[in-house]
Amino acid sequence: MAPEAQLTRRQFVVTTLAAGFALAVQPVSAETITNDTKGLIAGEVSIPTTDGQIPAYRAMPATGKSFPVMLVVQEVLGVHEHIKDVCRRFAKLGHLAVAPEFFARQGDVSKMSDISEILSKVVSKVPDAQVMSDLDATVAWTDKSSKGDIAKLGITGFCWGGRIVWLYAAHNPQLKAGVAWYGRLVGQANALQPKHPIDVAGSLRAPVLGLYGGDDSGIPLDTVEQMRKALKAAGSRSEIIVYPNTPHAFHADYRPSYRKEQAEDGWKRLQGWFKKHGAF
Repeated sequence: MAPEAQLTRRQFVVTTLAAGFALAVQPVSAETITNDTKGLIAGEVSIPTTDGQIPAYRAMPATGKSFPVMLVVQEVLGVHEHIKDVCRRFAKLGHLAVAPEFFARQGDVSKMSDISEILSKVVSKVPDAQVMSDLDATVAWTDKSSKGDIAKLGITGFCWGGRIVWLYAAHNPQLKAGVAWYGRLVGQANALQPKHPIDVAGSLRAPVLGLYGGDDSGIPLDTVEQMRKALKAAGSRSEIIVYPNTPHAFHADYRPSYRKEQAEDGWKRLQGWFKKHGAF
């Protein structure tokens, strides 16, 4: 482990999850969807990692056990109310859904009002290797809880988390399937991000469904086509859907970018994808 990654528990910046929505997205949209916790066990938990503990949000049915496990990967805004609600949506479908706070060591993005500040001060300092390790730790935690069935393991993520879905599908052979919502596909390699989804297209261990917007200014369509070609050349079972005239973050119902029709279609496709590949 690199010296800069050898953190003690006292060096973790975030030890509890933020309440409500991230400051950078206030005020939230009137279209915001909120699922209650009726019939669920839902709330904050701590995930033991190689260097301490990170907070996470966990939701699952109040009765039963051996629930399919769904890893939910945050946007750049951290594990705020929207990501928690996504976990509750999965729990109401019968899953144990868990969203770890991957930025716990680098900074508290919930209190930052400027997206550029979030990206430069926190997100840009998060190593992919750390995220893969934290996801592995989360899977181990759900397995030990006796409530999760990691034989039915899925992962979904949004924006920053969408990119992570592709990477984790190449990392963990236990994974059954993934769904990546508008995750970046190409980029310059560096010490913290040595590979991008395009680089692992030929080594995915689980099939990924990519859901992208045709008008996403941050993810050009030519990069989506590059990924499609790489997947096809590798004989991958993965697929990419592009919604025409649709912006980035179209699933984010708390933001102006939300597109109800595309978000609902994507959610239906997600469920079908996970059922097809054994994660439901």
